[in-house]
Amino acid sequence: MNITSKKSRLSGSVVVPGSKSHTIRALILATIADGTSHIKNPLPSADCLSTAAAVPLIGSGVNLNLSTEGVPGTEWTVQGAGKNLHLPDDVVNVGNSGSLLYFLSPIAATFDGDTVFTGDESIRKRPVLHVIDSVNQLSDKKSFVTVPGKNGCPMVIRGPIHTGTVKTEGEISSQYVTGLMLAGILMEGGIKIELSNPKETPYLTMTQKWFEKVGVECSISDDFKRIEVKQNRNLKGFSTTIPSDWEGVAYPLVAGLVAETGSRITIENIDGSGTQGDDAIVEILQSIGGKIVWDKEKETITVEPSRLSTENLPGKTLRVKMSPFPDAICALAVAACFTEGTTILEDAEVCRRKETDRLKVLNVELSKLGAEIEETDDALVIHGHSPFLPNGGRNPEFAMHGGVCDSYLDHRMAMSLACLGIGLPAGEKVVVCDAECCSVSFPKFFDVMRNVGCDFSEC
Repeated sequence: MNITSKKSRLSGSVVVPGSKSHTIRALILATIADGTSHIKNPLPSADCLSTAAAVPLIGSGVNLNLSTEGVPGTEWTVQGAGKNLHLPDDVVNVGNSGSLLYFLSPIAATFDGDTVFTGDESIRKRPVLHVIDSVNQLSDKKSFVTVPGKNGCPMVIRGPIHTGTVKTEGEISSQYVTGLMLAGILMEGGIKIELSNPKETPYLTMTQKWFEKVGVECSISDDFKRIEVKQNRNLKGFSTTIPSDWEGVAYPLVAGLVAETGSRITIENIDGSGTQGDDAIVEILQSIGGKIVWDKEKETITVEPSRLSTENLPGKTLRVKMSPFPDAICALAVAACFTEGTTILEDAEVCRRKETDRLKVLNVELSKLGAEIEETDDALVIHGHSPFLPNGGRNPEFAMHGGVCDSYLDHRMAMSLACLGIGLPAGEKVVVCDAECCSVSFPKFFDVMRNVGCDFSEC
């Protein structure tokens, strides 16, 4: 499916679906627990549905409460495996979900036997040697990729692993670190993890908060370089409500800032718990003039079109370290194209190991649309212009225009590029190819955004 995006005036309210990161953690912890867990407001995205299909392979039962049309319900129930948790009884196909791959593979390593992990074309390009190295530090039976010299799936995870200390960088992803933490719950003696260069640290805090919720003892040092998890095979089923997904909030937020003058939208069901690092995007966009009001009591964000500029920042430059919340880089790069001044999205090397090399493809696709952008080893430097002068007149230096863009089957690229089209001058349009990949994290994204006035059409 290709989507055309044009200049739009927005009005109304947007409800962002539940958090993918929270939903996947809830499904896995409910599987480890004994008894029935109730998960309300889960995200029915492709990644979460892949997780719901995978966890029964280790012993749980998942009821998505499907409608007669086959649509997942708003409350899922999980009958936990508890002490009957076992080696996966089939090949684990994680689809497009890096979280599922990196979470479940260390768990599989706690059992005696082999587990094969695979996934779609994108997943088979994702690195796994860091996972294999971490698991192998705790085992005499070596895990491996199935094709010698290859860096990605399919891979064989061979258990059992034993208690001990894993030493790893932690910079490639936080996801496999969470996977090791989950494995520690099942290991007699637990697990210790030493990270030399931890990244995406808010997600490790999210995992720790989940552990506290279900009764797992876990400690993380202030610098995130030392983690310890104690075994607990006595988890009980729980009830939880999944908060809204901050990674999804970024797109209507940016769309609202670049939309046609006179627009105003409200994003509802905003998570104010602080467990999702991507909430930093609000303060970042406010620092360059974004008209954003976050009412934490009402759990809403209101956003209006704004003249964005770095003029009041030190050195007249916006610098954002992306490693704590790398999934926001696509949305922030689009916002930077509409910002007067220089934006540097740095400490972003981790973004090269997502669904695609996001530094490379953002450079390619935004350049097609007129952006002045530089790519370094671990950063994007964007020299942007606001469409408007300080007096409200049109800025002749604003050079962004329409074009045909590739999503690279990356959901965050697709949504960000579609939002970019909303801010272009009248008569211009962006065509986003293979835009259906948005279902990975934001099902019905285009329908939701059309409801507030986004001029999205299939072509």
